[in-house]
Amino acid sequence: MCGIAGFYNPNRDYQMNQSYYETILSDMSSIQKHRGPDALGMWLFPHGGLAHARLSIIDLANGNQPMKKTEAGKTFGIVYNGEIYNTKELRNDLIQKGHSFSTTCDTEVILTGYMEYGPDFAKQLNGIFAYAILDPYRDCLCLCRDRSGVKPLFYTIQDEEIVFASELKGIFAYPKIKPVLDRIGLNEVFSIGPARTSGCGVFKNINELLPGHMLLCSGDGFHLRSYWKLTSKPHTDSYEETIEKTSFLVTDSIKRQMVSDVPICTFLSGGLDSSLVSAVCAAELKKKGEKLTTFSFDFVNNDKYFKASAFQPSQDRPYVDKMVEFLDTNHHYLECDNVTQADRLYDSVLAHDLPAMGDIDSSMLHFCSLVKPLNKVTLTGECADEIFGGYPWFHREDCFKAHAFPWTMDLKPRKVLLSDEFLDYLQMDDYVREAYEKSVAETPCLPGEHKKEARRREISYLNLRWFMQTLLNRMDRGSMYSGLEARVPFADHRIIEYVFNVPWDMKTKDGVVKNLLRQTGKNILPEEIVFRKKSPYPKTYDTNYETLLINRVREMMTDVSSPVMEFLDKKKLEQFLMSPSDYGKPWYGQLMAGPQMLAYILQVNYWLKAYHITIV
Repeated sequence: MCGIAGFYNPNRDYQMNQSYYETILSDMSSIQKHRGPDALGMWLFPHGGLAHARLSIIDLANGNQPMKKTEAGKTFGIVYNGEIYNTKELRNDLIQKGHSFSTTCDTEVILTGYMEYGPDFAKQLNGIFAYAILDPYRDCLCLCRDRSGVKPLFYTIQDEEIVFASELKGIFAYPKIKPVLDRIGLNEVFSIGPARTSGCGVFKNINELLPGHMLLCSGDGFHLRSYWKLTSKPHTDSYEETIEKTSFLVTDSIKRQMVSDVPICTFLSGGLDSSLVSAVCAAELKKKGEKLTTFSFDFVNNDKYFKASAFQPSQDRPYVDKMVEFLDTNHHYLECDNVTQADRLYDSVLAHDLPAMGDIDSSMLHFCSLVKPLNKVTLTGECADEIFGGYPWFHREDCFKAHAFPWTMDLKPRKVLLSDEFLDYLQMDDYVREAYEKSVAETPCLPGEHKKEARRREISYLNLRWFMQTLLNRMDRGSMYSGLEARVPFADHRIIEYVFNVPWDMKTKDGVVKNLLRQTGKNILPEEIVFRKKSPYPKTYDTNYETLLINRVREMMTDVSSPVMEFLDKKKLEQFLMSPSDYGKPWYGQLMAGPQMLAYILQVNYWLKAYHITIV
């Protein structure tokens, strides 16, 4: 993957002050160098500039960006972050239409395809991507983002000028743009976070390009266009046909995403999702006489402190051991200790430019940093639960009936530390309810569908639109902070489109959660892996970690320069620190309970201070 950035204004000539704006482009790419440590590039043209930080995966020698191609005296240019998995088919089509290629990388295929088909070429792409293309024929800049929102792209528009970047820090490298937080942004942090309203960049006047959308920037203005959206339609395949098609789509996606000019690896938890990805990869590599490298993650002394719960019924290690033996992989067991996990909370903020999922994010970031020296590309099992209905809230009656996000049905735990004055200002319930109702109203409906099935469709859509985006952000920022490319085969739009319309009684036939995916793995995996009860990403159960967080929060409380204290009630916080934590009642998702609330507050405080954020 890579980092992209740039600016554009059709009514300005940036080359009139070339040195100044080239320095800005250099700063915008350099600050995102962790996303692409292999090469930096920039191009300043009259109406704007493009910058790029490259992580070289395909065509290591010739794929540097910005990439330019000239046709009839007019020069097109592109900066691009991502990977296209149907590159071969697209290139062959373009060659038949008379185009030639000087590289083997997918960047040139995207640029050439745009030159042939225009902006709608995005519809032909199977992959994860965010790109910016200078189009001299239409006299515009085209920004585009993949359908699932795997790759990020933020932007701000001020005075007819657009500034964009893969990460928020790239935008703040532009001199006149400062980090400002208003009531909307504060609600995103305290009421919605660590999730984010789709399209919201949290900071005032900063947006994220919506998944499946493009933004055309020209003298006529800025026009947001959808090139893909999820649709509801009747499912006419039999149960057997559904299993067959699902199996093909999943295995085809995994195989396609193995494309790389450097060795790949997989993350292996011993659960169904990661084991299925690893099994397909191992089989493909075995055909070439190669062995798959796998990685599993856990915490120091978790075998001693682990406590089973409804959310996390079992440890991963025994299942990892079984899969390593079954697949004969070159496996690495990675661990994280308490101090490292707590210290990495701050690196996680720098990776996201926002407060994140506390230690759920910081530990992933740390594990990725351990993987990177050994491998540059990994495939993960992320997104399967959102697509195939694996989370408890797909099945619990209270979640089904709640007029709320099922992963945060009760806002009381979020309010427990905040001052009454701040709560009155935020109006959290109203903000969250409006966000929820807006998303539910956007759910693609199927006319005549039974009310119960329609509600299941709503919950599926909420998971795709909200919860999956949070985890995709986590994976992208956590991996790219160390320049590791993490691919997510289950987020293939073909899988999402198909499975979204499969009736619930097929998805959970005979009461088996994620039955459809389990049937896909039946002939590939050991039975006890296929039917293993879901156990999410591991977290530490060592109470010493919570003690470490409590001590850091106490230090924060006594520091008069701690900006987050403006929003907290000191007495409430003290009482919270003295109360025993209930690990079985998360305030977000499945894993974020008491200790993660403390970690989140530490992240918010660090974020406000490190980014010199102005509150308005």
